[in-house]
Amino acid sequence: MPPLDRDTARAWIARWDRQQEVYLPDREDRFTVLIDAVEAAAGRPDPVVLDLGCGPGSLAGRLLDRLPAATVIAVDADPLLLALGRAAERGRGGLRFVDCDLRVPGWSAALSLDRPADAAVSTTALHWLTEAELRVMYTEVAGALRRGGVLLNGDHFVADAPALARLERGLMEAQKRRSLAGHAGGRGRPCGHSVDGTAATAGHGGAHENWSQWWAAVAADPRLAEFNAEREHRWAAAAHHGTESGRLAAHVGALEAAGFCQIGTLWQRAENRLLCGFRR
Repeated sequence: MPPLDRDTARAWIARWDRQQEVYLPDREDRFTVLIDAVEAAAGRPDPVVLDLGCGPGSLAGRLLDRLPAATVIAVDADPLLLALGRAAERGRGGLRFVDCDLRVPGWSAALSLDRPADAAVSTTALHWLTEAELRVMYTEVAGALRRGGVLLNGDHFVADAPALARLERGLMEAQKRRSLAGHAGGRGRPCGHSVDGTAATAGHGGAHENWSQWWAAVAADPRLAEFNAEREHRWAAAAHHGTESGRLAAHVGALEAAGFCQIGTLWQRAENRLLCGFRR
């Protein structure tokens, strides 16, 4: 497939950024806390970090902005998002994008690590795995991390207590309504996967463009036609939403089974959590 030019990639990522922030108004805060945690837990200026479900490289770019000596290996199986990230970050040292499906055991061999990773991170990406896939994937992540390495997963995690889950969901919906009413655009860098948006204002790249509208616009851009065709060949667009692994208990249980310990919520806004665990 022909390479994308940097300006095209960055324009599409900026537009992605705007539609993401409508539905994740605390996105930047969560990114900041996550990177703070990587920096504190790694204990060295040049950590190896795995970005799982990296999308167009938003978290990877932020990590290198803060930790320029780090090595970030950004993993995803969406050819279009990978193409955008590669084009936007072309020539940036310390960053490598790898096309791997986290659902397929053995994916970590393609990372070609020269030493165990210090951290594995993810933001709003792993909820599309089923609970069974999640357990296998976390086990493989544990095998790629050094002892004491940290796993940090920021996502919407549903609490087990029904009343608490309803209240957390209500708080999130109220925050989204405020964001839709007052959103004025993104903050400069792209973001990872997001939950599907509903009831947003239509418009060409407008501040209230939602997930579905962004993908529809991508499909209409001839510069992205080959990447979009490959994506459609690989994926069913709605397959990564609404699976059972959105439950907090599913992730905690899978991490425990994979050999992680001291698992807990490091940061939280309603059901928006940063889940943390350490490899034994």
